[in-house]
Amino acid sequence: MFDRLKRIFGGKDSAAPNSAMAGPERQRIHQWALQQGYSFSDKPVKGRPEPSPGFQFGLESKIRGKRWRIECGSPDRDFIKGLALRGRIDLGALQAASIVIMNRPLKVALEKRAYALYTDSVQTAVDPSLPEEMRWLAALPEVAWKGPPSTLFDNYVVLAAKREHATAWVDDAMAETLIGWQAQGIGPNSPFVLMLMRGKCYLRMQYVKANLSTLQQAVKVFAAASESGFRNLPDIAGQ
Repeated sequence: MFDRLKRIFGGKDSAAPNSAMAGPERQRIHQWALQQGYSFSDKPVKGRPEPSPGFQFGLESKIRGKRWRIECGSPDRDFIKGLALRGRIDLGALQAASIVIMNRPLKVALEKRAYALYTDSVQTAVDPSLPEEMRWLAALPEVAWKGPPSTLFDNYVVLAAKREHATAWVDDAMAETLIGWQAQGIGPNSPFVLMLMRGKCYLRMQYVKANLSTLQQAVKVFAAASESGFRNLPDIAGQ
């Protein structure tokens, strides 16, 4: 029974990518960040929040006057192995919008896990330690619409409380960026999540290729999601 529960929840002994970044690659990232005008840190910065466990580096800059941060470190989701990238920006966007975008293989894996928990007689209550994404899968319907290329919905799942919020956020420019990311970035099976919740945009993904190229694509996707939030989901009182 213990072995079965380990498989369901993701044991520590499961195969995982390397959880540390090589020094030369970190230096390349540092140089690129300086060229882009981003703040780079690979140590705690006085006056900033304490970095997460396994902290490797952090990038900061601004979009439309709002500060964003992407941090590389140990994952805070057990479906991500090795290194993780986490991004956050407070857009001040429509507070009522609740939208989650994840790659389709991750949705399938989380649904299988939820089913295993549901059918296991030992697991009789909702475990608060379960990934937030599993709760969103249960709470938010999957939506799709005509317009974007079919490859968008082949590769990604869009969950939203209101379909019109999803269609506004995932506009043509953002859809094109997401499709291009799959073509040259992380690969279809690497866990990847974008969320817009309570006016904030979040990125969470497995940094399976811990190199500059993958980071550049992640920043591009996160920036496209943020710009679309500013452009299409302004914080309108009463909505």
